[in-house]
Parts: sequence; structure tokens; C-alpha cells
Amino acid sequence: MADNSTTSTSPNDAAPAVITPEAIEFATRMYNAAREGQIDIFREALPAGLPANLTNDKGDTLLMLAAYYGHPELVKLLIQHGADPNRLNDRGQSPIAGAVFKKEDAVVDVLLEGGADPDYGSPSATQCIAMFKQEDKWGAKFEAAPGKGKAS
Repeated sequence: MADNSTTSTSPNDAAPAVITPEAIEFATRMYNAAREGQIDIFREALPAGLPANLTNDKGDTLLMLAAYYGHPELVKLLIQHGADPNRLNDRGQSPIAGAVFKKEDAVVDVLLEGGADPDYGSPSATQCIAMFKQEDKWGAKFEAAPGKGKAS
């Protein structure tokens, strides 16, 4: 039987990343700190090189976790350090839709100011306000959002 498999030897091929147990433990600490709103950790770690869009195995970014758990100051800090307010997780959910779902009004405001697109994701934040009967609260702000229609 012939082996029909091929192996690329292109110089552009990257070797698979090796993630050490220490790196996994550090990332886990960062995800937990985002959930808990431990802003002081991020005030040190972000300028020292922590990727603002660090993502876990479910596609949740630090921003997604901070938004979902109601930490507007941390959300703002992450955005200031380059976190993408429109980064979807593996289920297609956006940070702003999560904040609407959790009724984290201060987080929704920070995300809108930071460029979140209320029409992006599935369900989108716009769909969420309709589901949860919050159009009176958010409808006008979503229509006027600086990031509306800009996510892709």
C-alpha cells in the first residue's frame, strides 16, 4: 500500500505552538482575574505585554469575561490596551450581547463608547434588547452607536 500523505517543508510553515503548563496556569489566572474584575493585575500586565485579546478554549476574550461579569472599569482598560470590543466567541456571541443579557448597563455604555457594534454577533445586542424588552432603554443608543455596522 502506498503512502499518499504529503508533508510541507515550506519555510513559511510554523511549528505547532507548545504551551507549557506554566503558560496554561498563567492564562487561567488571567481569565479568573477578568471574571473577578481584578483591575490592578491588568494595570500591570497589559503594559508589560499581556495580549489584550487573550482568548480561552471557548473563544472568550478577557474583555468578554470582564463584560459578562460586570466590570466596566476593566472593560474600559482592556479596550484602551487594544482589546477588540467586537471579537466574537466560538458561539458567535459578542461582549455587548453578553452585557445586555446580564443587564450590566455600565458595561454596555463602556462597550458602546469603545466601538462595539450592537448589530454584530448571534444573537446581536440589538436582538437581545428586543428579546428582553429593553428597547426603550437601549434602542436610541444602539442606533447612534459609533461602532454600529462597522464590525465584520
